[in-house]
Amino acid sequence: MRLFTRAIVRIPGSNFADGLTTVDLGIPAFDEVLHQHARYCDALCDCGLELTVLEPDLRHPDSTFVEDAAILTPHAAVLTRPGASSREGEVAAIRPVIERFYTRVLTIEAPGTVDGGDICEAENHFFIGVSLRTNEEGARQLAAQLGEHGYTASTIDIRSMTTILHLKSGISYVGDNTLVVMDEMANNPQFARFNQIRVSAAESYGANCVRVNDRVLVAKGFPDINEKLVARGFDPLVLNMSEFQKMDGGLSCLSLRF
Repeated sequence: MRLFTRAIVRIPGSNFADGLTTVDLGIPAFDEVLHQHARYCDALCDCGLELTVLEPDLRHPDSTFVEDAAILTPHAAVLTRPGASSREGEVAAIRPVIERFYTRVLTIEAPGTVDGGDICEAENHFFIGVSLRTNEEGARQLAAQLGEHGYTASTIDIRSMTTILHLKSGISYVGDNTLVVMDEMANNPQFARFNQIRVSAAESYGANCVRVNDRVLVAKGFPDINEKLVARGFDPLVLNMSEFQKMDGGLSCLSLRF
């Protein structure tokens, strides 16, 4: 599992609740949004990362979910083309920041679409979710770009699933050849070579966790996942994500780690 030294985050804007969501969990409380985001940033620092903190972008209410705008590898950055048209401007906004750290910056071109939340990196292999946000052409372009840098890639079609928006809502790679995976997806033959921590339907939101160096960030309120991680030798760091969950957001969405 590669070590991270940096992360890019964006402070949520005051119009955060105007963003896109497919769930009906209520309106986020903005003061708590800011508190939870600040604690998330503290957690990244506690894991040894140096943060680049971007100011709120009120033109794009979803822009705190920076992960959807880019895929970062040790060799190159890929700027995405989000599947929701309201989010396309987020990519142009974050491009100058990415270019501070990467000399090789690739792009997904129309008619391809890719959301970073559909991309799960497992060592040198990338699972690419084909979803309502990432289409087959976007997946093809990304797989080719990754292949140029020595990575393999495969697609997982989640368009028929009603329980998740993005692939990483249902699976997370936490290192040590281990996937945290929703029961609904666990029997996919592409996952057979991995050790699995299976997540019940009742704790499905918790499947989106993030390995950051020696820790695994996990959402508060999912004790079974936490216990299973500890039993496998991982070191969870629990964070309250209640307000981001209301807007289809998870732990991985809130940062670009590299």
